[in-house]
Amino acid sequence: MKRSTVVVCVLALAWMPAAAQKHESADRIGGAPGQDRIAREVRHELVMLPYYGVFDNLAFTVNGGTVTLLGQVTRPTLKSDAENVVKRIEGVTRVENKIEVLPLSDMDWQTRRAEFRAIYSDPSFTKYAYQAIPPIHIVVDNGHVTLVGVVESEADKNLAGIRANQVPGVFSVTNNLVVAK
Repeated sequence: MKRSTVVVCVLALAWMPAAAQKHESADRIGGAPGQDRIAREVRHELVMLPYYGVFDNLAFTVNGGTVTLLGQVTRPTLKSDAENVVKRIEGVTRVENKIEVLPLSDMDWQTRRAEFRAIYSDPSFTKYAYQAIPPIHIVVDNGHVTLVGVVESEADKNLAGIRANQVPGVFSVTNNLVVAK
């Protein structure tokens, strides 16, 4: 009896440092609410929103446990959905929702469709068009177009701006595309 008690105690003591080390490494890797982990999870949750598309622009900043949501969306429900999914992420203590809901306008919807056709019908952009969420986002606000997203080269950035400027009825085009490095 005494021998089995000693064996159980020795096994328990031998297991405890391994368990403590495993718990400690989990905290460093992602168990603790670190900013990098929160940023990765926020991005994932925003991209997975069901009505997030090419005519919406979502961005965010993380400062400690505070997440600030930025951008423009075409549907008011997308604004509230974004806030709700981010609130549920472990480590997020506060969400500031600064997402702008674009005005409902038939002219803006016609412009969005025309811009989409002008940009994504170009053979140079087929590599972007077949992605689940195309990386060039087209934001139209009262006839003013802003291109946001990431492209592979400076030539793609310039060509997208040229194609966007060719759409009739557009007041201005702002090309905020970023070239991936």
